[in-house]
Amino acid sequence: MSDTTQTSGPFGAGEDEYTPTGTDQVAEHLAALDDEEAELRAASLRAGLDDYELDEDDAALLSGEYDDEDFDGPVKLDPVLAIIGRPNVGKSTLVNRILGRREAVVEDTPGVTRDRVMYSAHWNGRNFTVVDTGGWEHDARGIHARVAEQAEMAVELADAVLFVVDSAVGATATDDGVMKMLRKSKKPVIMVANKVDDFAQEADSAALWGLGFGEPYPVSALHGRGVADLLDHVMDTLPEFSTIEGLERTGGPRRIALIGRPNVGKSSLLNKLAGSERVVVDNTAGTTRDPVDEFIELGGRTWRFVDTAGIRRRQHMAQGADFYASLRTQSALEKAEVAVVLLAVDEVLSEQDVRILQLAIESGRALVLAFNKWDLLDDERRTYLEREIEQDLAHVAWAPRVNISAKTGWHKDRLVPALDTALESWDKRIPTGRLNAFLGELVAAHPHPVRGGKQPRILFGTQASSRPPKFVLFTTGFLDPGYRRFITRRLRETFGFEGTPIEVNMRVREKRGKKR
Repeated sequence: MSDTTQTSGPFGAGEDEYTPTGTDQVAEHLAALDDEEAELRAASLRAGLDDYELDEDDAALLSGEYDDEDFDGPVKLDPVLAIIGRPNVGKSTLVNRILGRREAVVEDTPGVTRDRVMYSAHWNGRNFTVVDTGGWEHDARGIHARVAEQAEMAVELADAVLFVVDSAVGATATDDGVMKMLRKSKKPVIMVANKVDDFAQEADSAALWGLGFGEPYPVSALHGRGVADLLDHVMDTLPEFSTIEGLERTGGPRRIALIGRPNVGKSSLLNKLAGSERVVVDNTAGTTRDPVDEFIELGGRTWRFVDTAGIRRRQHMAQGADFYASLRTQSALEKAEVAVVLLAVDEVLSEQDVRILQLAIESGRALVLAFNKWDLLDDERRTYLEREIEQDLAHVAWAPRVNISAKTGWHKDRLVPALDTALESWDKRIPTGRLNAFLGELVAAHPHPVRGGKQPRILFGTQASSRPPKFVLFTTGFLDPGYRRFITRRLRETFGFEGTPIEVNMRVREKRGKKR
């Protein structure tokens, strides 16, 4: 028995496309077919499959044991713990130690973290949210001033604060500035003396009593020393649920990842949608390094938008913080439901843009194309842009397009209908009866070409899962890649599927008792 499963790819370069001859009435015949008759036809085809060699996976698939994800979220928000301090005291290292994994981007240079970044953490049976922040400096200028603003906002939206100080250096003038800012906030503050790697260094932390926040907890974020005792105290300080005015989730908001190359306007768009300076924005490419989550009210509903680091041309050649930032972007994409790919219309569509699109397709997310900086477009550039879209983006012609300006907010309201369309297609499920009726009509009108004296037949088709839609065809032989792409194309034309990738797999099965 052949147990080969093949997936139709998006391009099929170098392979012959299947070109149907003549017209057909597949759509008309399907419209005239009632559901009861379609189900009877499918049941007959399914019964015919019993004559073929099927394995346990086939049986599970045919029984309808779908593996769709459950996206419901918790009812109330977990308590929030903000981690504050001047640059390079080890805040992100402490975050990674609390999480038990390398999640936050860490590098041995000050100023790697720029935005306030939320992570879900767990300790002693309780869930809480850790917010990593950039280093706070009282006299900061330019991008560093905006980083400090984000740190102050994190304190404002937290239930408790970890104030991290480098015990080896002691309290500096900047630490005094942080202390004054924290006193004004009137939030519970836990003092953390970091970089206490052994007993001999614990005496250094005693000097921090003078800052007025009670007993400093000596820890080594790098080695894990003292972190467990610290977290026990944190659990005593944090409330059961967040007391900060925020969003209560009765169901999980749909998750949207903003992706694109650096400096294309992802952070600007998030700020415009949020109605506040939620993310640090600067003309310097690569400002964002960690994925930033934000709950945003849009179109009367709550959405969870994730701003990501720009994906650079040569990811494998990226070093340090930029390399880890690109990995976090891929991780954020995997957790999202829709990828909004931003493309700058004032620049020529590049190979990099096409690669980013391909990354979104391969991740199986729903897809929306957002053409940003539309306010900078002139008539001459518009002509070239249409030509570039026709040539370079033909393989994603099924994705909804939105023309926007993140800077001015122009057409941001058009994002919601596009997201709804993409998500509806992403969630869509075709009844087995209707799917097999479609396949029967299509194959009757356009049969597979004869190969080596044999003509492979489609025995039965079923939708294995949604999010994204995956179809499995049981066949008597290999279907040409061009023919599988033809089926995919006609699935879109017949059932919609605007804004979602489609997978069409095949399982070649032989008759029982047939000698090899």
